[in-house]
Amino acid sequence: MADLKTYTLEEVKEHTTSKSTWFVIDNFVYDVTEFLNEHPGGEEVLLEASGDDASEQFEDVGHSNDARELMVKYRIGVLDVEDQKKLKASKPQSESDTIGSASDRNSNPDSFGSNIIIPILVLAAVSFGLHFVYRWLQQTETSI
Repeated sequence: MADLKTYTLEEVKEHTTSKSTWFVIDNFVYDVTEFLNEHPGGEEVLLEASGDDASEQFEDVGHSNDARELMVKYRIGVLDVEDQKKLKASKPQSESDTIGSASDRNSNPDSFGSNIIIPILVLAAVSFGLHFVYRWLQQTETSI
């Protein structure tokens, strides 16, 4: 990140055309001009997001890991610290900010255990019940 140039939000706002398309995602500045024609969602989506912080739109779409890796190619800088503070202050605090994003929860090993324990307990209870029903049916068959 030391090699990246620092840009202000005002500088980013100057690049909102198909000849120069910039936006900010997670405080990094991206120049996606060369990617406009290749974007699977169409160039209009990128042009609408240009010149501003597009972090929320990017996350809402649910981009793949491949898309995230491809982004590095278009990263040209980092947003000025003062503008980062302004953006953070202007955003309402969402539920995901207070309890962690979905990806944070899903990558947490502790949450995996709590997410899987209920189906395992249900499966165990059903198996236990079926075992006793089977044994009871066998017993009633032999006594007839």
